[in-house]
Amino acid sequence: MKRLYMFYVETTRLALRSILAHKMRAFLTLIGIIIGVASVVVVGASINGFNTYVLTTVSKMLGVNHFMISRFAHQGRLSEEDWEKMQRRNKRLDIADYDWLRTRCQTCLDVGAQSDNSMNLKHEGRETFGTRISGVTANMADIEDKTIDEGRYIAPHEVDHAALVCVIGAELKEKLFEGRDPIGKTLKIGDTPMKIIGVEQKRGSFFGQSMDNHLYIPLMTFGKIFGRRNGIQLHGKASDSQALAAAIDEARMHMRNRHKLTGNEEDDFGLVNTDQVNNQVDQFTGTIALVVTPITLLSLVVGGIVVMNIMLVSVTERTFEIGLRKAVGAKKRQILTQFLIESSMLSAVGGVLGLLLAAAISWAVSMTTPIPMTITLGYILLSLIVSGGIGMIAGIYPAYRASRLDPIIALTKN
Repeated sequence: MKRLYMFYVETTRLALRSILAHKMRAFLTLIGIIIGVASVVVVGASINGFNTYVLTTVSKMLGVNHFMISRFAHQGRLSEEDWEKMQRRNKRLDIADYDWLRTRCQTCLDVGAQSDNSMNLKHEGRETFGTRISGVTANMADIEDKTIDEGRYIAPHEVDHAALVCVIGAELKEKLFEGRDPIGKTLKIGDTPMKIIGVEQKRGSFFGQSMDNHLYIPLMTFGKIFGRRNGIQLHGKASDSQALAAAIDEARMHMRNRHKLTGNEEDDFGLVNTDQVNNQVDQFTGTIALVVTPITLLSLVVGGIVVMNIMLVSVTERTFEIGLRKAVGAKKRQILTQFLIESSMLSAVGGVLGLLLAAAISWAVSMTTPIPMTITLGYILLSLIVSGGIGMIAGIYPAYRASRLDPIIALTKN
């Protein structure tokens, strides 16, 4: 056992000495492995980071344990025929639908309502474009897990009495008030003056679309300003993720009863929840990983070919050394092992350097973009195992050639 251990120690030392004797050649050989490993890890970090970014943004937009019922709440692509069918079938939701669901859904922690429109806003010579105006019930802050940085959110009595108050997004504060305290100031929506009572916490952007160019007003006030042509959305919240499915099923049942749907009749409303969105995001990023990861692994194959080439050169250069070792009693298996260890070591070093490069790239991307780059253990192990395995495979043929050399012929080639 000790002899075997000493053999491997000595073989590893010889392999390391051979690599260090040609540092530049070894480094150039490793570039393919370094780039391959870095590519696999960075792609994996990007996919995981993108997944985290989208899920975090969805949570900021919709809150957690949250579902929405509206006339056209649909996930995925629709054919033109299906869209026309939905337009004919689905009914516009109104306040009566909201009152019906709010008083009947026992599994729901809360039920709110919202209606949306968009318009440009002007204030003291400054202007915002395409600001989203949302008429809301007072509980929408809790349903969508909103955070108010300054002031407060809309109160129930302000909704009931159509009060002329509003809560603005962080972008409106920055553009229209330039660092001044907006609380208590008046902002016009069209010709209607609204008193600012709160500022929402900055939420950032989603694929270049600002989530802070928003303004919230009481739902009844929204109806007076914009009318009720667009209808409303119903928003429900469950107490936790385990209760979400039950809350959705109960809400769906009550809405079907409200619209007098029976048997196999299709829903005449759309329903979407955060869990479904999250699952779709996971499936999407999983598909990307399934397609992109094998492509990036091809760069490791190219690196393995380079390792094989350099090992063949090494065998040719060290013919005399191989012949001498075989002449003094080295077996074919020992020569084979020596060159396999050397090629595997080359690839392993390349794998480590590739990981360091991937970490640097991931850090730079995280610092310059909103996407958090997440290097996972799975992708680290995948890249190292594949790079080491390719190094081993790439070294088999050169090692086999070295082990087959005739010692007499090898000694005469010095």
